[in-house]
Amino acid sequence: MSDAYVVGDPDGLSPLLREIRDAVARELHAQLAMRAERIELADVPEIAYQVALGVNRVLTGRRPTGIS
Repeated sequence: MSDAYVVGDPDGLSPLLREIRDAVARELHAQLAMRAERIELADVPEIAYQVALGVNRVLTGRRPTGIS
């Protein structure tokens, strides 16, 4: 059992994983809106690249805990 369940977090994700999930969801939502809610197979590499950039922003934008 993860600590998230112990502290009452219903989705069981750590704060970092929630940020990553949200970044992926935002990018997928934006991509679907740009593509008339249809993702073609040929578009998957570009979408994956954009998702990776969003995840990178989350990871590089975080400060290590315990450091002010």
